[in-house]
Amino acid sequence: MNSKLGRWTLAIAAHLALLAAWYLFVRLGDVPKFVMPSPTATLDALLQPNYGWWSNIVVTGTEIFGGYVLALVIGVALALVFTWSKTLEAFFMPLLVSLNMVPKVALGPLIIVWFKYGVLPNSIMAFSIAVFPILLTTARGLREIEPELLDLVRSLKGSRWQVFTKIQLPGALPYIFSGMKVAAILAVAGAVVGEFLGSYRGLGYLMLQVQVTLDTPAMFMAVLMITALGMALYGLVLLLERWLVVKDARLA
Repeated sequence: MNSKLGRWTLAIAAHLALLAAWYLFVRLGDVPKFVMPSPTATLDALLQPNYGWWSNIVVTGTEIFGGYVLALVIGVALALVFTWSKTLEAFFMPLLVSLNMVPKVALGPLIIVWFKYGVLPNSIMAFSIAVFPILLTTARGLREIEPELLDLVRSLKGSRWQVFTKIQLPGALPYIFSGMKVAAILAVAGAVVGEFLGSYRGLGYLMLQVQVTLDTPAMFMAVLMITALGMALYGLVLLLERWLVVKDARLA
């Protein structure tokens, strides 16, 4: 408990120190507001109703969480299929690696052409960035299961689904959560990049709108809101990991 309390204390102290450094830099350096606003000016932007903060937060949050959940489902499903069939893995995995090498910014205009503007294309952008880490770590985790244990369950007439739910999935959970943590960060970036490329709602879209008028406090607040959404997703993953994976089995 002392160790946990110490880590939380240090984490809070680090954030407070950053906030204090931000305030002192702006105040003592006499930095213009359009270059870097003070924390109070940034907070004032949140209180302005004309920005539509909550509706834009809901849109961006939906894109992030929607793309992330889709990446989790598809990534785990593909990893499972690859463990069932080495032929499918040998056929599709090189193709998926090649597709993952395509810059997602380059895919943005194509996704907009195919799906137009809105939540769906931005969720797809988040999915496209987040799915690969989950796929790789889950596939590795499924391969780490002892073959003798799998052979024992199969000899007892266990179905593939029973093998997966009773043996493979519990054993692979540490690896799955390792990929989920990385994917949580990437999903946020994917959704915001999608909004930058083409959108009419969301925090990324709002940043582009206020950039024209050099409304830096609103831009800073939008960045903070995006960060808060990412931290909420990452925190949720950590809570699930603590609930489902024993401490000694966690990879990080």
